[in-house]
Amino acid sequence: MNSFLDFWASSPPLFEMVGARIVVRTPHPDDWFAWHDLRTKSRDFLQPWEPTWPDDALTRPAFRRRLRQYATEWQRDEGYSFLIFTKDPGKGLVGGIALTNIRRGVADTGMIGYWMGQAFAGQGVMSEAVPLVLDFAFEKLSLHRVEAACLEHNERSRRLLVKSGFRQEGYARGFLKIDGVWRDHITFGILREDLAKYSVAV
Repeated sequence: MNSFLDFWASSPPLFEMVGARIVVRTPHPDDWFAWHDLRTKSRDFLQPWEPTWPDDALTRPAFRRRLRQYATEWQRDEGYSFLIFTKDPGKGLVGGIALTNIRRGVADTGMIGYWMGQAFAGQGVMSEAVPLVLDFAFEKLSLHRVEAACLEHNERSRRLLVKSGFRQEGYARGFLKIDGVWRDHITFGILREDLAKYSVAV
């Protein structure tokens, strides 16, 4: 763990995870243009699933603030944010994924969240990214448990979580403020030992 926390910078340290079709890595300032372009093109697609975007959400200064926040969270072992890139020529950035709300002590848990550019949704990219981040959570961060939540009508996300080994655990009323409204969510969880059993089974 110390190698992940021994730094202080305006963006997270360079770290990447490589899958068959994708690279999941920490963001840096040069990613702003691709991030801005993808989020702009996907705005109508993403906003119904996310917290309300501020007026300056896509500006370069706002992106730099994000990176500083990510760096702080990484340094404090509170969160780990990544961007997802496809290896296919000409596609580049396709989405993002993060472990947030890391809690240590008797919990050793965190929450996974993700977003995908509209043009790349439904292509199985996130099905490859989630296991990579779960491996990071359990093997690198030594977490015991990872949680997730999705809106009750988000069937695509529900299927992704179940496919990745999560178990549906409950129903949380007014769980997150999404697009300006407190929304109910279905909650999921996966334990370190669940992932080991799931990996053997598949």
